[in-house]
Amino acid sequence: MYLDLNLRLTDAQEALKEEVHRFAQEVLRPAGQEIDRLDPAEALREGSLWWDCKKKMREMGFHLTFIPEDLGGSGLGPIEHHIIWEELGWGSVGLALSQDVDVYPAAWLVRMSPGNQRLIEDLVKPYVRDTEARIIGCWGITEPDHGSDTLMAGTPQFRDPAISHTVRARQDGDTWVITGQKSAWISNGPVATHALLFVGIDSSKGMAGGGIAVVPLDLPGVSKGPVLRKLGQLDLPQGELFFHNVRIPKEYMLVGPDRYEFWVQQVLSVANCGMASLFTGVARAALEFALTYAKDRVQGGKRICEHQLIQKKLFDMFVRVETARAYSRVAVEYCFTAIPAPIEYAVGAKVYCTEVAFQNAHEAVQIYGGYGLSREFPVEKLLRDARAALIEDGCSEVLSLIGASGLLRNYIP
Repeated sequence: MYLDLNLRLTDAQEALKEEVHRFAQEVLRPAGQEIDRLDPAEALREGSLWWDCKKKMREMGFHLTFIPEDLGGSGLGPIEHHIIWEELGWGSVGLALSQDVDVYPAAWLVRMSPGNQRLIEDLVKPYVRDTEARIIGCWGITEPDHGSDTLMAGTPQFRDPAISHTVRARQDGDTWVITGQKSAWISNGPVATHALLFVGIDSSKGMAGGGIAVVPLDLPGVSKGPVLRKLGQLDLPQGELFFHNVRIPKEYMLVGPDRYEFWVQQVLSVANCGMASLFTGVARAALEFALTYAKDRVQGGKRICEHQLIQKKLFDMFVRVETARAYSRVAVEYCFTAIPAPIEYAVGAKVYCTEVAFQNAHEAVQIYGGYGLSREFPVEKLLRDARAALIEDGCSEVLSLIGASGLLRNYIP
């Protein structure tokens, strides 16, 4: 591995980086490559390699990274978060994304609804103690008729009454009743036990009239669709969620229309910073595979790394990795501590780092040549995994509009 710019890291942070890198290299990367070759449904069978990885990530404590320390969380700071998710993304980004999403219901409820003792006892404490992956979270936001438009907080479109959620919630005494469908893109949907569910409450306010609830997925009226078959990230299970008159206690509704837009921005900022960290790791993996191959592969009578064209490609890939890390690391540090989180920095980091990952994966395939198209070599998977990132958690085009809205709103001449 080439020397990256870690001039500010402490000895403890360096040790964390080495520990997580070793886990990513020895466990996640080989598992991700094997799972990628399996039928998606078969990969999730009981006792499979996917479940084995899930349990090993729990044993490493990755599910505690966003839980408050006083509730049993790891107490790690923003830079430690970035280190962990960059290394896990370097190993296998689908498995890393599954673990990242996993923590959403437990982690966010204590921020959105502080002092909600019922949910702390019902979910957070059991989740913290769960090293067997019996409790798994998902983020239920995208719908068949609504994708990136559900995230456009801070824009006029978000308050347009002609655009509102199809998953609806209405209060009925001490319960909320939920009906509707979430799309096949719900990460962890096929395996999740709990959802951080984004619902519509007051359609007169458009998307801004929403709410956020924790919904156990074993309740009557909940059903799931099949595992989605897709281009990349096959080690990240995704699938539909259906709700038919599902009742949850009133304490399980964390956020109503009065605070919904604010919390959509907060969640999007943190989630996009996580994506930026993960795909910095993917960009780095593509560079390292290309470097190794270029130093071994002989064409035209010499190693291809001795050809100037290949040297230029490798150097450009290197610069993209370093700029992606520098940007995403400061974005994580800023957005994890600032309230409200500055949305333009977070979505800027996500858009930039995922595009860098895709560019580097593309160049790695070019350097491998025909071998890069073969599933026998790892860069083919990296290219498919990176391509998905330009759409998930908001497509790059719409996120750019959200970022522009924040920039115009916050810019002070």
